[in-house]
Amino acid sequence: MKLLDRYIFKTYLNFFIITFMSFISLYMIVDFFQRFRMFLSNHASIIQMASYMVHSVPQIISFVLPAAVLLASLLTYSSLSRFSEITAMKANGISLYRLSVPALAVAAVLSIFLFFFNELITPASIQETNRIVKEDIQKQKIRGLFMLNKIWYHGSKTIYSYRMFDTEKNILRGVTIHRMNPDFTLKTRIDARSAEWQGNHWVFHDLLITSFDENQAPFPQWHKEQVIDLPETPDNFKKLQKDADMMGYFELKQYIEKIRAEGYQVSKYLVDLHGKIAYPFVTFILVIIGMSFSLRSERSGGVMQSIGVGIVIGFSYWIVHALLMSVGKSGVLPPCLAAWGSNILFACLAAFLFVRMK
Repeated sequence: MKLLDRYIFKTYLNFFIITFMSFISLYMIVDFFQRFRMFLSNHASIIQMASYMVHSVPQIISFVLPAAVLLASLLTYSSLSRFSEITAMKANGISLYRLSVPALAVAAVLSIFLFFFNELITPASIQETNRIVKEDIQKQKIRGLFMLNKIWYHGSKTIYSYRMFDTEKNILRGVTIHRMNPDFTLKTRIDARSAEWQGNHWVFHDLLITSFDENQAPFPQWHKEQVIDLPETPDNFKKLQKDADMMGYFELKQYIEKIRAEGYQVSKYLVDLHGKIAYPFVTFILVIIGMSFSLRSERSGGVMQSIGVGIVIGFSYWIVHALLMSVGKSGVLPPCLAAWGSNILFACLAAFLFVRMK
């Protein structure tokens, strides 16, 4: 059986490398032409464009790996069926379940690899591609710093610090603003529970405004609600906000624990947190589905048929996964169910097909 396992593994690996590299190349070509106008309008150099494409590869790998695993499974077992190799193996008393072991072993390894790859490499890659676009190509100045305990932003004669920024509702939470004199002494300090962008101005809630005289003596005033004119808009703070995609599982978990302890809503981030565990497991599920489709009858092999089935299954998973994640972030579904829902549905399909293999 070791010889047979090596043969199936080698066949699977050949198809996987071909599909994996094809998907990466295709994705990079499409992405390049989508951003080509942006490159031209900002007079990006060849080095800057090449740097962007190179640093985007880890994110592309994370996205296309499950699809490559699925298609490789379909092509491998369709090929074995087409040339009657499956029939010969069954004639020698080898079950279809036993033939699935090499592919399942590869899928298990790739699932673990994808989790740690998304934990250690992909977040840094996404941050770097964003930096290249904003700073190197679009020449934007990043005037702040994202930290787990606080976010800092240097505005026009003003220094902001805040706990988090809700990019959907345009709300700053846990805000502290320092207004400086020309000699860089403190003029005014504003501490507020939140600041909400309404229309074209900021409305602060539960705020304490402390003014300082020439001797730096404080004069505090408490307000329940007040409009404060600031030159900065939500777009300034959106540039600094670190999305869940830019954090690994453990960093995101630490960030969630921090903002939850401060009393802020974390449902949106919990969906992404569960998703970081659920997503790598889809490779294992898709391998079973692809293999089961290929082995449902011994002469059903065909490259075009396998590719067609792979495209349908792949798109179906991405649509269901994206839909459930979106519903979960809106608060309709529990975070765990939203992140794992697509895996549960396709795992049931995989189990049904796997049991029915003949």
